[in-house]
Amino acid sequence: MEKREDVYKNRGLHEYGDVEFADSVNKKYPIDNEEHIRAAWSYIHMPRNYEKYDKKDVKTIENRIIKAWKEKINPDGPPEAS
Repeated sequence: MEKREDVYKNRGLHEYGDVEFADSVNKKYPIDNEEHIRAAWSYIHMPRNYEKYDKKDVKTIENRIIKAWKEKINPDGPPEAS
């Protein structure tokens, strides 16, 4: 993933602290708890968000969210990921 120019450098760290992010380069889509994991899944599927990434990076972000979902919410993963 590449650093994006449209992202405030420390915003994610400021808002969420030192947590794991699905986009660890830009500190977006925290995946540290159930609420954040569900929100990350929803947000990355909004055109205004996924259009800022190339398809490979979207897939990487989705895979990280799915992994966190399986570990922290349900081992089956998000229903929409099936």
